[in-house]
Order: sequence, then structure tokens, then C-alpha cells
Amino acid sequence: MSRRSRKPGPPAGAARPTVTVCRGCCCGTPKVPGLDHAAQLGELRTALTGSASVRVVNCLDACERANVLVVQPSAEGRRAGGRPVWLGLVNDPDVTADITAWIEAGGPGLADPPGVLDLYAFTPSRRVREAAEREHGT
Repeated sequence: MSRRSRKPGPPAGAARPTVTVCRGCCCGTPKVPGLDHAAQLGELRTALTGSASVRVVNCLDACERANVLVVQPSAEGRRAGGRPVWLGLVNDPDVTADITAWIEAGGPGLADPPGVLDLYAFTPSRRVREAAEREHGT
């Protein structure tokens, strides 16, 4: 167990953020070499237990940015102005750790993301975003 103190997450009783992980045609496949996709997903689930829900979807239709995930704010984060954050090229364990630390601190609307995540954030096309919202609730 780490002796470092952790930042408090969202207050008790607040709906948790949701992390939607793409594992479709390009994300989570050998098309992204050198990454243990199962370990990445397991790491997210383990690290975010109690802080966020992690769910897997077949495809978020942003294949050119594999691996893609979307961090949706908690209800409190949304009330504070947080919106879903799309992250692409999440192919490095350090980035996964930065994402989990941000979410544990509250996520969109409640905590500023580490600056390095600016390199991974993108805005999908309206067509992709609307289709994902209809199909997956992102």
C-alpha cells in the first residue's frame, strides 16, 4: 500500500464519472502493437474501483485515434460545467495513470486534468459524437 496521501475523489453519494473504453475494430487489437490491451483495461478497472464506472463498447468510430476512451463527468461534475472528454492514442501506461489520477480527483468539471492529457484530447466530429451518444450514452 502506498504511503502517499491521495486526493479525495467525488463526495460520497454523488454519481461517479464513467469511462467508456473502445475495444472495437482498431482499439484493443493488434492494430495497436506493443500494448497489452487486457492489462490496460484491467488497470483502469482496478485503479478506478470506487471512483468511476468503466465500461467497454465495441466501437466509438474514431479508429484513426486508437485506443480511444471517453471520460464522462459525474452528475456533480456536469452541474459544475464538465462535459465528456474524448481521449485518443491512449497507448502508454503513463497516460493511463494520468487519466486515473484525474478521475480519482473528481474528473471533468471538478478537477483540472494533468496538462499532458491535452496531447490526447480531441473533439470528434459531430456525426461521431451524436452516434456515440445515441448508441452508447457517451
